Amino acid sequence: MTGTTPTSLSLTPRHIWSRTRGLLLAVAILITAGIVMALVRSGDQHGRLDPRSADPNGSRAVAELLDAQGVTTRVVTTLDEATTAGNADTTVLVTDPDLLTGHQQAALRSAMDAAGGRTVLVAPGRPSLDTLAPGVSADSRAPVETRTPQCTLPLAQRAGSAELGGERYATDLRDTDGCYLSDGLPTLLRIQGHADSDTVLLGAADILYNEHLAKEGNASLALQLLGSRPHLVWYLPSLSDPSAAEGGIGGEDGGRGGDTSFIDLVPSGWLWGTLQLTLAAVLAAIWRGRRLGPLVMERLPVAIRASESTEGRARLYRKTNARDRAATVLRTATRTRLAPLLGVPPTAAHSPDSLLPAVSARLAGAGDTTEFDLRTLLFGPVPTDDAALILLADQLDALEREVRTS
Repeated sequence: MTGTTPTSLSLTPRHIWSRTRGLLLAVAILITAGIVMALVRSGDQHGRLDPRSADPNGSRAVAELLDAQGVTTRVVTTLDEATTAGNADTTVLVTDPDLLTGHQQAALRSAMDAAGGRTVLVAPGRPSLDTLAPGVSADSRAPVETRTPQCTLPLAQRAGSAELGGERYATDLRDTDGCYLSDGLPTLLRIQGHADSDTVLLGAADILYNEHLAKEGNASLALQLLGSRPHLVWYLPSLSDPSAAEGGIGGEDGGRGGDTSFIDLVPSGWLWGTLQLTLAAVLAAIWRGRRLGPLVMERLPVAIRASESTEGRARLYRKTNARDRAATVLRTATRTRLAPLLGVPPTAAHSPDSLLPAVSARLAGAGDTTEFDLRTLLFGPVPTDDAALILLADQLDALEREVRTS
């Protein structure tokens, strides 16, 4: 009987729903808001250096200016698209050369040599220079700031000062133009190839960002670099490119090993953020779990009548449907009061084998009171409803009166 009777710890579906509906509603609102925001802004956000993105670090502004000049821009995300689209009338912009695997870099280099057009590499570093720009090395990085051309390259002379920096390049190759120097090393390097083909190494991508395009000569320099041919292929390397499965990132091992784990792909900011949250959680656990010392008895600021305390506790029991707790309190209090009246030690007051024989002996010959099932009354199951609980309280009161008056 006690195994199937609902108790205060056996929550019904209605109780569970009433306790969790607020949280579920908040989660639903957050999910809905996120979906709506994603749908509303999906047309504007495509990522860093994406010519479809209107974000501050996107490049829609330069793409629209090129379109106004009659230059067609095609966005590609796979190596096959980038290598097959190039020709003498095409500029190929590679936004992240260091993300390419060694196999991809070699294939791209072969396509560059065969196409005869212009290739612009954005911030290529040590992992990609040996393959994409042999004979060029990367020195320490320089801050991005306004710099003057300091070279005779016509497009740099026409653009004037621009915001350059980032990678600095050193080379002994002939037919090169180094501009926008930092400590004597160029942050923009043009390497003349066969016929009219050339390769441009851009130390930093800032001149292509929407938020920087209107500053200094950034727009002029960007348009001349990317608009010298009627067609522009904007290559955004992607880890989902099937060709990325061949070779390691950046050269044969990219200087970073042939295998790339999930942790390697997670931005460092997320890792630091996770570490900080973990540390905060540990400190919060230590703070909440600190020992406060032994309990200290204090006088209440006001006197509370026993009847008020009893009534308040009864209301709490009723609110939580805690008939089991209420019945236990009633039976325990009755047994505690009966024990000294029957000569039963306090330690045995809650033992049926000690208390029940004493009660039966006291009530022997007391008339109808002996008909009570004393074991069920004093140690029985949980009442099934409020009426049964009230009946139990009445029977316990009657039993205690009979013991006192017998």
